[in-house]
Amino acid sequence: MTTRVLDDFPARLTAAQRALLEAEVPVFSAAEMERRRKALSAAMAEAGVDHVLMSGGDRKGSAIQWLTGWPPGGGHYVVFTPGQTDALFVKNPNNAALARILAPKTMVDWAAEGSTSLMIKELLKRGAKGKSVGIIGSYGHALHERFVAAGITPVDMSKAYTKERSIKSAEELEFLRVGCAMTDAAVEALERELKPGLTEYQLADVIERAYVPWGGMTQIHYTGVTSMADPSCCVPSQVARNRKVKAGDVVFTEIAASYWSYPGQLQRTISVAADPTPLYADLHDAAEEAFLGILKVMRAGTTMDEILDVASSIAAAGYTVCDDLVHGYVGGYMQPILGTRERPSASVPNMTLAEGMTIVVQPSVMTKDAKAGVQTGELVLIKKDGIERLHKAPRGFRRSA
Repeated sequence: MTTRVLDDFPARLTAAQRALLEAEVPVFSAAEMERRRKALSAAMAEAGVDHVLMSGGDRKGSAIQWLTGWPPGGGHYVVFTPGQTDALFVKNPNNAALARILAPKTMVDWAAEGSTSLMIKELLKRGAKGKSVGIIGSYGHALHERFVAAGITPVDMSKAYTKERSIKSAEELEFLRVGCAMTDAAVEALERELKPGLTEYQLADVIERAYVPWGGMTQIHYTGVTSMADPSCCVPSQVARNRKVKAGDVVFTEIAASYWSYPGQLQRTISVAADPTPLYADLHDAAEEAFLGILKVMRAGTTMDEILDVASSIAAAGYTVCDDLVHGYVGGYMQPILGTRERPSASVPNMTLAEGMTIVVQPSVMTKDAKAGVQTGELVLIKKDGIERLHKAPRGFRRSA
């Protein structure tokens, strides 16, 4: 097995994107950061709060990173007050040094008493006692008790934040295009290196070698492996197993490589040293029909009914889906989240698509007995009169040598 680094990866990027890649720490412009602060301040005014607490994070596009540049773990907090310096409280002492580099315009602090105590003291110092504070991010019962004891009333502002993140700015799209190129490279590496004898562990290594050397991080890489002649797996596994790939298998995958919290996402299906069986070819044809049909109707102003009408082709072909069919992505997992009318994911949101949204369309078509399935799909950008593909990886049912 080889895990060749793509030495030509920068050639996939524009000059502006290569400049991001070459920077020690890629940063957004002062104008972009001020845009975010103004948007947050406007949402606060609408909610009637003077301060916002951003809490927690999983390094996958949290509000803390969006505002400060710091990719947090759990137990990290930012206090935001318009007109004042942002205050970041980290959980562990070894977090502080790097946080001060990645969030240079933020006051960073740690103390043995803990980040929660420091954060509450900062809110009280800023006059939050007896007032409401907006909450963006995780907020559990233990934190609620601390707020009550301090005389602070929480106001959930997560929906307002998610709404703001659903529309991507021009600068965000530049970061995102790098993440999409990394995701393309990962899918292409998997197709190129896939062969009988590799384990699922080794497939994960092939995938990650395509983007880790260039500063990419793993958002997800799920891979399913099963025999096309006797299938027993219909959806990519969230955790790799020590199962070896065999000739005649099918490998289907969902990969999202992230560049500083801006991930692409691709779903692909690859047969191993064999052509697709009739069942798998038919499954993939049904998935492609739905995928292309949905892309055809997507534009600013598209209704959920328009998407669901097209998606009915899956049931008409005799199949169903094993995952969400459509979902907003980048900056969170966001609306619209749709299954099909025959297999809904949740309540259908009352909304239309808007220009600047980034949406994953992923028909994960499977047999009704859940024994066989395929993946196809990718992240797209919603435009005024249609969509823009953000990925360049080849489409269709792929085949390894």
